[in-house]
Order: sequence, then structure tokens, then C-alpha cells
Amino acid sequence: MANPEPFPASFDITRPTYAVINFSRLRENLAAIREKVSPSNVMLILKANAYGHGIIEVANHFCNNVDLIGVALPEEGVRLREAGITIPILVMGGILENQIPMFFRHGLIFSCYSIELLEKIDTAAKTLGLSARVHLKIDTGMERLGVHYYEAGTLLEAALHCKNIFIEGVFSHFANADSSNLAHARLQLERFNETLRFYEHHSLPMPKRHMANSAAVLQLPESYFDIVRPGILFYGIYPSSEISYTVTVRPALEWKSHVVHFKEIRTASPISYGSTWQSDHPVHIATIPVGYGDGYFRSMSNRVQVIIRGKKYSQAGTICMDQMMVNLENDTAQVGDEVILLGEAGDQSITADELAKQAATIPYEILTNINTRVPRVYVDY
Repeated sequence: MANPEPFPASFDITRPTYAVINFSRLRENLAAIREKVSPSNVMLILKANAYGHGIIEVANHFCNNVDLIGVALPEEGVRLREAGITIPILVMGGILENQIPMFFRHGLIFSCYSIELLEKIDTAAKTLGLSARVHLKIDTGMERLGVHYYEAGTLLEAALHCKNIFIEGVFSHFANADSSNLAHARLQLERFNETLRFYEHHSLPMPKRHMANSAAVLQLPESYFDIVRPGILFYGIYPSSEISYTVTVRPALEWKSHVVHFKEIRTASPISYGSTWQSDHPVHIATIPVGYGDGYFRSMSNRVQVIIRGKKYSQAGTICMDQMMVNLENDTAQVGDEVILLGEAGDQSITADELAKQAATIPYEILTNINTRVPRVYVDY
């Protein structure tokens, strides 16, 4: 994916720090996931700006290749509808009553996790003379949203009496499917199956069932049901280093910048805020226009590396809001030289997992924290 030109002519950018998203890799990742989970349908998870990849651009490119879209917020669904996306969109996060009309105006699907919310949705639908599409959320061990599995019968029973609601789906979410120890995940799966027996006992049609996230796609084929919900796996990142990589994917996002300043500093000349780094000999320092204001975490100060001219160099000093410095030792650089923050160049690479370890976080946070002031550039090769 690396391009040696400092500013490729095809890139419509003005800022020297940007993210490159490769549609070809996303397409390959989606095809690999589809092959793995067939014949289950695929709900593409586009929350948090499509994990930093650009929600509108990714949706426009892939909405015809998936069965439905999952988002966390109704506002995300509205953005997609306003961009012309017409396929089903499930909002999976918690909402307040004043947000309910938004679902009807834009044709979004509700996640319902309590009898109280169910009744409010039913009342709103009746007032508007409409029918609400709803997926019921069962808490099987995450303790976030959802009615507890041991009380789920009351919610499922209440839904039968709502005349203005169509129960399209029932779902749950794994807490530990990304672990090498799947005991808790399998317990959750057992609880979910137990809940679903409500429909068999009442001789009712089974709603669409879904539970498998990226980790479960890789490790728990028995959880595929009718729909799977790949998130980070679609973007080419494995959810954990503990799990089996049963689907081959590759990262679709590279984060790049360019050298804007180069100088030699003297021995024992502290660098940046707090004077947290200095050298016992003269070194060459390159200044890069990226910082924690862009999502390049301050906590990675003096810990991460970048790639310049095919070689890795260590970041030096406290990462600033908009800039940071890199120690080139005795090597040289020119203003305009490409800097790989996340991605690959020749036989060198920097992964989201590596950055996450240095920031004491997870790859999800690395991707979703790339600020919107970082331009996104889209390629397809």
C-alpha cells in the first residue's frame, strides 16, 4: 500500500497528515468473512465513523454487498440515510424517549432492551400510524444493555401484545469471545439458546437471531445463527492476539504524515514539554505534524516508532497536540519525506496492535480515535 511519492497526484489533500483507506482490502476482507459464515447474512458494523475509516464512504462502497448495517447511535443512522443509504439499519445502542421519532422519520430499526422502552415505541408508532421494526436485546452476561436472560420471557411476552411493533430480530452480545478460554462465551450462547426456546414453546415464528461479533466469527461457528456482525475484522484487524485466525484479513487503513522540519540538536538538549527526553550525543531530529489532537496518543510518548525512508525511528519527547519529534540519530531527512505512522513500507510495518500496546489500549481505540481533522483518502488497488 505504501506509495513513495510524497503527495501522489491522485490524492486530493492539502494537509500533510492523512489516512489512506484501501477499498480493495476491505472487499477482500468482506469476501473472506462471507465465505466463512455462509449461509448467514452479514450485518456490517459502521459505528464510530466505520472504526475510523469513514462511515459514508464505506457505506456507499459496500452497502450493496451486505444485508444490513449496524450502528451505535440513531444519529449515525440518520447520516447514512441522508447520504442515500437505503438498506436496513439497526441502531444497537441505548436511546432516550425523545430520540424515538428519529427512527420513524428515517426508517431505522430499534433495539429494545426493556418493557418500558417497548411500550414507548409502541405508543409512538400508534400515534404516527406506523409499524416499528424492533430487535429485542437479551443480556446473557455482558451486563450492559438488554433484559436479563432469566427475565427475558416477560419482555418477549410483552412484545406479543404490542400491536404496532414488528419483532424482526432477537440478539445478544458476547463479553469474552475474543479469549482463548471460551467457557464464558459458550455459557452466554447456551443462555441465548434457552431464551429463544420461548418461540418454540409458543409455536411462534422465530425472529432473526444474531450474536456473533468479529471474535465469534473466528471462533464460534455455532453462534452464526441468521446474521453475523463483523466489526473490526472487516477492517482487517484481529480482535485479540489470543484467538484463532480462521479468516485471513489485512488492514485497510494506513496513517501517514510528512517531515515538516529537520535539524541537529546538541548533546543534553531536552525535547518537548516536560523535557522528558534528551540525548547524550548530538542527534538529528525530524518534526512531524501529527499529535494527540489527531488521535496519536500522548501516552505513546517516547515509546513508539515511525517509518521514514524504509527505516524505523523512535519518537522522542512528549507528543504535542499537533506535532511530535522523531530521533533520526545520524541519518538525514528532507522536508516532505513520507512518514508511516501506521502501515507498511517495504519490509517494515507498524500495526495497530503495536501502537495499542504502547498506548496501553486496544486496536479498536487506535482506529476510532483518528480524528476527523485527519483527511481520509480512498484508493482501490
